[in-house]
Amino acid sequence: MLRVFRIAAGKFVDALIVVVALASLVFLALRVLPGDPAALVLGDQATEFERAALRAKLHLDESLVAQYTRFLRGLVTFDLGESVRRPGTSAVLRVWDAALPTAELAGLAVLMGATVGVAAAIAGAGPWLGARHGWVDKMATALAATPLLAFAPVLTYALAARLRIVPLPGDPEAGALGLVFASGLLALPLSAHVARVSRAALDDVARAQFLGVARAKGGSFARVLWLHALPAAAGPIVTVVGAQLGALLGGAVVLERLFERRGLGTLILEAYASRDLPVLEAAVVFSGAFFAFVQQLAAAAHAMVDPRVR
Repeated sequence: MLRVFRIAAGKFVDALIVVVALASLVFLALRVLPGDPAALVLGDQATEFERAALRAKLHLDESLVAQYTRFLRGLVTFDLGESVRRPGTSAVLRVWDAALPTAELAGLAVLMGATVGVAAAIAGAGPWLGARHGWVDKMATALAATPLLAFAPVLTYALAARLRIVPLPGDPEAGALGLVFASGLLALPLSAHVARVSRAALDDVARAQFLGVARAKGGSFARVLWLHALPAAAGPIVTVVGAQLGALLGGAVVLERLFERRGLGTLILEAYASRDLPVLEAAVVFSGAFFAFVQQLAAAAHAMVDPRVR
């Protein structure tokens, strides 16, 4: 147990280093690159007095070292300034408010994608998990290679606009069904990757000696599957889910924009369009931090379920 705790602590430190590095790059990108950030925010029609006032508000009139020190302190205290477009509103609070719908969308998509992917892999396996059909690999390969924007609008038009089986996900009155439909679209590529990896992992486990012993003891297929095969194959499955989280978050941004859903992706695009630098800075750092910590969490979970990687 102590070994697992040390691995988890090490992964946490690794994620923290990644977050600080990412935050530093974001800080430099908004301040060192050519161009006046105040002029970008206010536009060409602003007076020099207005630009100077905004530079003072954003502390752009301080030295770069002082700005960076203030920025690091803000990361620790979760205070990255106020929104330029909504004075008096904390940039971090705006990001947190937008992150909750994105977390719901992505979290449900992970659950659906992992469940459907593992179920498809089991369905494509023969008796005692031996290879039987290649349809899982063929379908998963085709689906994994299909961009989200290629099928999401088509399925939405067919199921929501024409057949009216599901509500439009962007409809404020869509409720839970709209969330499930949007998450299902986001889960399709993930389920394809999970199905491929699960199928390969189960095929490897089927040839393992311990599984043969479990069969020889008279265990039923369900017992051998749930108590022996799936736990042994859980490591690669957890790893592929963690590896696909980046694509999943990117897909969430696309869907939020496509369906005009409130979320982190919509906030980032709005902050970029309106040049709301504190909100844009906080949103990008939060997104990177979320991805880094979840990636390391997946690696730690893999180490817990598979002693071979400890």
